[in-house]
Amino acid sequence: MLNQSVPTRVPRPTPVDPVLPPIFPFFAATSHHRTAAIPDRAALHALLDSEDVPIEWSEEDIVFLHWRLLAEVSCLADPATPLEEIFDTLRWVFSEREKDGLPFSFVSCLYVVGCSPLSPIAYCGRVDAEEIRDRIRHNLKAWLDASLERFPDWVRDAVISNPAWVAARLARNHQWINEQVKRMSVQGDLFA
Repeated sequence: MLNQSVPTRVPRPTPVDPVLPPIFPFFAATSHHRTAAIPDRAALHALLDSEDVPIEWSEEDIVFLHWRLLAEVSCLADPATPLEEIFDTLRWVFSEREKDGLPFSFVSCLYVVGCSPLSPIAYCGRVDAEEIRDRIRHNLKAWLDASLERFPDWVRDAVISNPAWVAARLARNHQWINEQVKRMSVQGDLFA
């Protein structure tokens, strides 16, 4: 849990554009962190995978990591997001309710980012996770349709009819769809 003895006066760096406005309108407050302070996914993986130096996490770093996880949810609305990332994010958002109280769960991240004085967004208090899940659920079909437009029909049909099968293939091999598309372009469709 957060250390409440930390002073509530936090220096405010240069404000930047709103964070997460398409999905989290109540989080559309101005961020207090500089854009340069936001590491991308590759930088985070490199930092976390490094075994040479132990990482010293401050309370602000931990709150920022919760915020960074929530920022991944906004990628659902981006048609260029890889399908594997979409499936990973959806599994995290819609995980079993028993996991809601665990550290870094979707619900935990909403609570920490909404209530911490160290949050990169303005204070918004407790947020109803079910309301956010409903908003995501409501928009998901449109987001998936936009994402699937770049794929051949057979990929769209597979994702719509059996998303768990496609997710399992992508979990084993991130390039599975690309390999199948390439194979079909070389061989041609045997059933056409």
